[in-house]
Amino acid sequence: MMKPADLPGVIPVFPLPGALLLPRARLPLHLFEPRYLAMFEDCLKTPHRLIGMIQPSDMPGSHDHGLHRIGCAGRVTQFSETEDGRYMITLTGISRYRIADEVEGFTPYRRCRVDWTGFEPDLAPSDEDPGFRRAPFMELLGRYFEQQGLSTDWETLQDADDELLINSLSMLLNFTLDEKQALLEAPSLTTRRETLVTLLEYALRGGDGQELLQ
Repeated sequence: MMKPADLPGVIPVFPLPGALLLPRARLPLHLFEPRYLAMFEDCLKTPHRLIGMIQPSDMPGSHDHGLHRIGCAGRVTQFSETEDGRYMITLTGISRYRIADEVEGFTPYRRCRVDWTGFEPDLAPSDEDPGFRRAPFMELLGRYFEQQGLSTDWETLQDADDELLINSLSMLLNFTLDEKQALLEAPSLTTRRETLVTLLEYALRGGDGQELLQ
């Protein structure tokens, strides 16, 4: 397990719309762009092997993509190379971070100076949600899946522990970028579950999420 002292001050960041990583969760990624292949290869040379996932944020009046201020860093815990030089990697979420500023340099990928302050609980072995009531939550989730025409392995969902269930749904369901960011920034598992329930209920009422998060 990593400690606060192990976390670096500068990390490579990977702006990927809709790709949400949460602490202690796993995110598979397919790397093929030359800049991200270079990022990955440089990452393997570091002791921490961290890549910062981040949601892009459009900048008004500009064609450049800004970045949301808060992302989540993941440690490369598994990878395989294809015959044509692409990589399939798995990131395991370590901790959220707040961007301080972007580092100018000669790398083809973006790097940022980051602040880990305030996210110390992310480094704990797990998070708890004492108020979680699984039966009504699963009933709500079933109605959402039916409305969206989705299917899943319900037995696996029932067997998943609370944190794995809430975080996996937050990462996998088709929410907007702003909704994903709200789930990421939720201070605790309890508030993430409450945010997730709100999004599911709003979708069932026919909302698109824009009004909800303004």
